[in-house]
Amino acid sequence: MPQDLRFAAPDADAIPLHLIDPDGAEAALAALPAAQAAWARHHGFAGTLAQVCALPGDAGRPAAVLVGRGTAADRLRKRFAVGAAIAGLPEATYALAAPLQGPEGEEIALGYLLSLYRFDRYRAQTPAKARLVAPEGLDAARLERIAAAEALTRDLVNTPAEDMGPDALETAARTLAGQFGAAVSVITGDDLLARNFPLIHTVGRAAARAPRLIELTWGSGAKTLTLVGKGVCFDTGGLNLKPGSSMALMKKDMGGAATVLGLAQMIMAEGLDLSLRVLIPAVENAVAGGAFRPGDIYTARNGKTVEINNTDAEGRLVLADALALANETPADLTISMATLTGAARVAVGPDIAPFYTDDAALAGALAAAAQEVADPVWRLPFHAPYEAMIEPGIADLDNAPSGGMAGSITAALFLRRFVPDVPRYAHFDIYAWSPAAAPARPKGGVGQGARALFRMLADGGWA
Repeated sequence: MPQDLRFAAPDADAIPLHLIDPDGAEAALAALPAAQAAWARHHGFAGTLAQVCALPGDAGRPAAVLVGRGTAADRLRKRFAVGAAIAGLPEATYALAAPLQGPEGEEIALGYLLSLYRFDRYRAQTPAKARLVAPEGLDAARLERIAAAEALTRDLVNTPAEDMGPDALETAARTLAGQFGAAVSVITGDDLLARNFPLIHTVGRAAARAPRLIELTWGSGAKTLTLVGKGVCFDTGGLNLKPGSSMALMKKDMGGAATVLGLAQMIMAEGLDLSLRVLIPAVENAVAGGAFRPGDIYTARNGKTVEINNTDAEGRLVLADALALANETPADLTISMATLTGAARVAVGPDIAPFYTDDAALAGALAAAAQEVADPVWRLPFHAPYEAMIEPGIADLDNAPSGGMAGSITAALFLRRFVPDVPRYAHFDIYAWSPAAAPARPKGGVGQGARALFRMLADGGWA
């Protein structure tokens, strides 16, 4: 179900919220009426991160609520905690006593909105009851648009493969396009072979639901942006079958597609002045008589031959054909996003989105934007000496180099071979999943890197 992640309308009777940091806690309490100050001291309020103290008022209704901001170091360790604390307040309408400004203010307000998210497609969930009036000093409407796009990404990732196969992913793209007047075209099944997308067809041909390439286009700006998202709706590993423990989360293997659709929604809802193209190769990697095999060699759209040394390294194959298409009409900026390698998780864990680019200015703009919007990313290298690791000798490329080292880097190098003419390219190897509940991020699907990219695009840092 669509999520209603919005602020409340102005309300003259809203309960005031005071955000207080530890250094200013004593002065803030001293400024309160004596009885309220004594109450707060009695309850040990000291402005620690996400600490809440409701001050008694008339008829059992709080006169105000104190919320601890914690220190800057606290907020860095536990982002969105203040906004989540506000969302967890008892049912009432609240209004901040002072405007919110800057990155910290945006984090608090967005943290509140994202804390409203519930995945309730299969079971009713208890909604948050606190209603926060749109804070002054911020672009509240933009934050609502960002939260709505993040909810789309989360919903797509959280939906099981039975209800989120390649056909359903196509429907999601068409629904999104309909909301913003975008165009969608889809190439399905054996038409992929006729239109020269052999790797997408190869990976998806054994599944009951046909593979497809989804393309969404929007806008007429002079600057062009292409987003490519891995849409493997379920990954058994193919004939190199995953063990059950590794297969349990494979509904999220379309997290790259879900993330680029969420980013596309941000871009279109904001009305950014650019021409947007989204490419999603949507497949299921299944086990059947038609499944592709280890040792097979296939020719990609751009003519490069690829030896299959592991059918569980299928994401880079479907992305290869999509990136080759993107390379034929190079955009000013091309971004690929994929839940591509376990090696990335070993390197940076589930909370950081590693990315690769050869463009130092682009990397700097991304890093700065990520810090501003509390969407952590980290640059990893396209390390040229590892190029030999993806060259098997019998074919141009190896989809799964042996040795088990530098797995995320070699996957990124593999993808870069398919965009030689793209002037600016970045690849994100994301996880798209919160393994445990955290402030504003319940356990389950989550967007990574999209908010950082959107801030960079909106600020023009990529131009």
